[in-house]
Amino acid sequence: MKRRVYFRAAAVALVLLVVAALGAVALASPAKDVTPTLLARGTYDAFKVKSDPKSPIEFEAEAKPAIDIVVRRHDYLPGAYTGWHSHPGPVFITVTQGTLTYYEYDDPTCTPHVVSVGEGFVDDGRGHIVRNETDQPAQDVSVITAPVGGAFRGELTAPGPYCDF
Repeated sequence: MKRRVYFRAAAVALVLLVVAALGAVALASPAKDVTPTLLARGTYDAFKVKSDPKSPIEFEAEAKPAIDIVVRRHDYLPGAYTGWHSHPGPVFITVTQGTLTYYEYDDPTCTPHVVSVGEGFVDDGRGHIVRNETDQPAQDVSVITAPVGGAFRGELTAPGPYCDF
């Protein structure tokens, strides 16, 4: 008798889990016509670096504990988009072909950040969408910070809270 009760409870829990997972997928903002290619992923021990005071640039970075750095290329067809998503840390994005437009998830003005070949965009990780709003192919390379062996992208609901897409 106890075995039957445990089985029913497990079955109900499994059904609830499946329904919740399907609901999360339904709310996610999937990509369209974007092909990601993983170029590299490496683990870095905890670090704290700062550029030399005599350097023409001022830069500081700190990671604790160890982190992974993920390098990905994204190829965009005209009209393509990544879907709304977030990252566990900052992302450095360089456009290597064409022009891409970035929108930040928490920007109440839904301001477009248009970035052309040879230019970059720094995402704080809280959420964004990348769109190819041109009639030409485009490409970027992203350097993503992530937990060691962990996920480096999380899905966000669409439309964004301030943009109608």
